[in-house]
Amino acid sequence: MTIRELHRIIPQASKTTNHEAVTEELGYRKLCARWVPKMLTDNHKTKRRGSALKFLTRYAQEDEFLDSIVTGDEKWVFHTLLNPSKSLQWRHTHSPRTKKFKTSISAKNIMVSVLWDIKGILLVDFMPPGATINAAAYCDTLTRLRRAIQNKRRGMLSCGVCLLHDNTRPHSAHITTALLEKCKWDILDHPPYSPDLAPSDFHLFLHLKKVLLGKGSMMMMS
Repeated sequence: MTIRELHRIIPQASKTTNHEAVTEELGYRKLCARWVPKMLTDNHKTKRRGSALKFLTRYAQEDEFLDSIVTGDEKWVFHTLLNPSKSLQWRHTHSPRTKKFKTSISAKNIMVSVLWDIKGILLVDFMPPGATINAAAYCDTLTRLRRAIQNKRRGMLSCGVCLLHDNTRPHSAHITTALLEKCKWDILDHPPYSPDLAPSDFHLFLHLKKVLLGKGSMMMMS
């Protein structure tokens, strides 16, 4: 209810009086609704609880459960980033400012996929500039991931790989599911709208952006 609507109900009191009564006497103040990514249903909450319990059960029963997990994440990184500090110049206070024109971001970014296990990064896969992840591209990444596991983690494929990825369309497509069944990998549950707290968001991508400031695409692709 607004102060104007309150004034219509109590016309004897002015808008100023109503405002003072609401704010000073009652202690009310305007608050915006808290933004949340998704309103979870009871079914969503049940799936989250079930996935968490299943994960904890396997952790308690299998000694090398964490060692078998392979997970990953995708991230857009800028194709060419301009370091703001590079445009700083020593100039007199009354000197005219130099102009820096805004460039199009949509055509100057690259999708990078990073996959790792408990021992470290297994694969860093850069896509062509402007390309995005689809089922075919993700299957190619999984194929390279299997080759990387074979080369970097001897014996891991025979012991079993537990893949933890979210439920986006490229990850849940039929060709992706068929490929994972062919590889005989165990897929860990990732309930809908679950928070993605990938370590790469905090310990890799943030520093990667800083390193790529002012670098061109050829250096980045290398």
